[in-house]
Amino acid sequence: MSKVFRSVLLAFLAAFALGGFAVDSRAQRPTPTPTPSEEGPVKTFEVRLPVTVTRKKDLVSGLTKNDFQVFEDGVQQDISFFTDEKTNPPIYVGVLMDTSPSTAGKIGFSKEAAANFLYSVVQLRKDKAAFMTFDNEINLRQDFTDKLDLLQRAVDQVKKTGSQTAMYDAVWEFADEKLRNVAGRRVIVIITDGDDTFSRADLKDAIDIAQRTETTIFGISTKAGFLGTVPGVDAGQVKDAGDKFLTQLCEKTGGEAFFTGDMPQLERAFKKISEELRSQYILTYQPKNQNFDGRERKIEVKFVDRQKEKDYKIRTKSSYRQVRDSLK
Repeated sequence: MSKVFRSVLLAFLAAFALGGFAVDSRAQRPTPTPTPSEEGPVKTFEVRLPVTVTRKKDLVSGLTKNDFQVFEDGVQQDISFFTDEKTNPPIYVGVLMDTSPSTAGKIGFSKEAAANFLYSVVQLRKDKAAFMTFDNEINLRQDFTDKLDLLQRAVDQVKKTGSQTAMYDAVWEFADEKLRNVAGRRVIVIITDGDDTFSRADLKDAIDIAQRTETTIFGISTKAGFLGTVPGVDAGQVKDAGDKFLTQLCEKTGGEAFFTGDMPQLERAFKKISEELRSQYILTYQPKNQNFDGRERKIEVKFVDRQKEKDYKIRTKSSYRQVRDSLK
């Protein structure tokens, strides 16, 4: 790792982290079921919405519960619980790194990207992080921990690439097995340079499991590698179908996709994600419609003062499916 980049990591040291793990190859793990069983006990009847508010590109803090309204399928809901940057629960974040064949020439680039984010976002003694790689196999290299040395070691031990890209399976497995029952905010950050080529799950399945486990997904595309520029990015445009799918995966879960070409762009993306996670508002409500019909419910979060909508922008997940599921 370069001296310059290490200095960046150390600068963020006060700001994230992961714990033990089992390697789970494609041949070893069971076939994911796109729609898990909807039977069994229900442990929650609430919906938690991480909400980001921006003014132009700046994050907006200082808002209160009384500033927001939540609508589900057009019906206003009662906000039962509200937290902000001072009272938010801890973050549990999984960094999922693509190690498919196309990453072979820039594995060091992706490893620095993963390490940078882990150092920048984990607040010691509060937040926890995990590190997973995916290609034709899905490997949980470090389970949830707040120990930065364990996370760094897990990243450093990535030496080779696989033969395919099972991104959607990785999202499914991590959300379902690792995030489902953690007592905090659930986040996945995907570092990838290509399209999914090997998953049993598809884009819809990945979005569904993320929404059902209340997981926010951020994506960082390193497709441009060391080229320094990504065509279309400055204009706010994505490059190809794979980028569009990554953007959809993020936006449907309340997150955002970033398209980077060099380390300065990566640093800006990491900093933005880290700052956003610190400044989110969490709105919790109990749906007035408690029928577990499996139907997609549309969510809207609005300002009570409609004048704010002229200057401020709200981002959160736009829908979820009401199914019998088991969450803490």
